[in-house]
Amino acid sequence: MTLPSTHDVALAAERRSAARLLLAHPLVTSNGPHRDTFLLIRRHADWLAQRFQQVLGYRLLVEASYARLFKAGLGSGSGQRLQRPSTGTPFTPRTYAYLALALSVLVTAPEQLLLSQLVADITAAAVDAGIEVSDMGRQAERRTIAAALRQLVDWGAVVETEGHVAAVAEDQGGEALLSVDREIARAIVAGPLTISRDGADLVRRAADPGFGGPRTYVRRRLVETPVVYLDDLTDAEREWLRSRQRREAQAFSELLGLEAEIRAEGIALVDTDDELTDLRLPGTGTIAQAALLLVERLVDRLRPTDPGHPATGGRLVIGVQIPDALLPELIEELIEEYGRRSNWQRGLLEDPDALLAAVLDLLARMRLIAASGPVRADGHGLPDNYDDGAPHGRSVTDVVGARGQDRPSQKDGWVLLAAAARFAPTVATTPAPVPADSADHVTLESPR
Repeated sequence: MTLPSTHDVALAAERRSAARLLLAHPLVTSNGPHRDTFLLIRRHADWLAQRFQQVLGYRLLVEASYARLFKAGLGSGSGQRLQRPSTGTPFTPRTYAYLALALSVLVTAPEQLLLSQLVADITAAAVDAGIEVSDMGRQAERRTIAAALRQLVDWGAVVETEGHVAAVAEDQGGEALLSVDREIARAIVAGPLTISRDGADLVRRAADPGFGGPRTYVRRRLVETPVVYLDDLTDAEREWLRSRQRREAQAFSELLGLEAEIRAEGIALVDTDDELTDLRLPGTGTIAQAALLLVERLVDRLRPTDPGHPATGGRLVIGVQIPDALLPELIEELIEEYGRRSNWQRGLLEDPDALLAAVLDLLARMRLIAASGPVRADGHGLPDNYDDGAPHGRSVTDVVGARGQDRPSQKDGWVLLAAAARFAPTVATTPAPVPADSADHVTLESPR
């Protein structure tokens, strides 16, 4: 066995750093906060472009002043939403509308223009597109425009030469001089605009894995979501993953430095450096703290007693139904036990329903819970052998009753998923003997 040379190790480390940055920040500029790593992207541009195309079907464009990784998305309802940096508030549909209108203006804008002119051009573009524009005198509307423009500044499409885009939200209508990078503005939109009929068609086409088929789609899910469960996948996707999971784990370790955790229920790619995620649990703030406490109690209450291991004939439990009354009951308990003495946000303490909604939203994005019912957000449809009349949740080829036996008739319930067991405060395990090749698979009752 020949050991890699120092040069080979250094080369692999450079390429891995560049690939990790592009995955986390698909638009990197030469004068932005990641300018040092941008030089590595330029140095290894050809190799990176080839690997991203082969592995994920992503196109990489590297120019003198920026690099843009065109991600494909995973379909409707699966995108990572933009947030206002100052508050963490998610963009509203109206903020996205102003962002799209601003981009439509910037691709043909002069190299410099006044903030007031940009806002006027955005308003005119909205009229041309048939979009109703609210009263620009309303401060809430001006703040929405400012949030969209702030995002364009962060991306480098707009540079604040004199003043700031936040001036648009001032009561007296402040002014600023802006410089425009039309190339970056053109590179921001990743989907096939020219051939898409509408927004839904654009999202569907963007998520199409093309000739890569199940291979490309599953790889995208692995790197873009916290965990992939077996019953997230179609038969073809699941069979491909089962036959390739060890080799794929090694490939992702070499390309991105991600470690695969392979379980009976599915697979998660873990970043030990904690750099490639915008979702963290445990985390800081009221919602993250309440979410951690809630998921601990849910696991404690709902952990299956002894489902056994699927390799020895046991029933694989990917998730269990959460009783409707349990969630509001637990959130009230947490408010009383922790919230009032832990400086949780007062507004959320006074509105338990809003706190619960925010907590469930975080846990769902973390893939620790999921809405019950036969729904796949990615547009690829349900597993081929799904039986809507079955008494259990989603049926897959070799997984019986994957999401538990008590599938509700309503579509708005919640299911606690297997990865939630990682956050259980204490675990006592008495695993059944399993074959050697399945020893690293554990179910909801025995997380590592």
